[in-house]
Amino acid sequence: MKKFILFALALAFSLPLWAQQEELRELTKEERTGRRLAQEQLDAYNKRDIDAFLVPYSDDVKVFQFPETLLYEGKEKMRENYARYFNMTPDLYCKLINRIVQGNTVIDQEEVTRVRGEEPTHAIAIYKIKDEKIAEVYFIK
Repeated sequence: MKKFILFALALAFSLPLWAQQEELRELTKEERTGRRLAQEQLDAYNKRDIDAFLVPYSDDVKVFQFPETLLYEGKEKMRENYARYFNMTPDLYCKLINRIVQGNTVIDQEEVTRVRGEEPTHAIAIYKIKDEKIAEVYFIK
């Protein structure tokens, strides 16, 4: 009986992990790349590490306010904007609420805290992947 209980507990705790791994196996290579790039930039964003944040982006990345208003273009402009932003917001943190990956597109639903104790803002970021880099970003606020 003791062995059965231990087996049942082990199975119960491993099923969510197994299901998650199974979900990742079903993604195409392109989708796994998109998921990885989106997560890399999110992790670096939360650490406010500008160099690591920029790694997943193409040199000529285009950033839009959805649906088609170009905000800026290029990794150097992105560096200027985000370095300033990271320095101004020491409490900055982005919580991923939901992620959808299909083909070369990653859609993140996010909750962003800028100042501890204040209400977070909600946004959607859409990442378009090309040549294993984030080539376009669309923000919906």
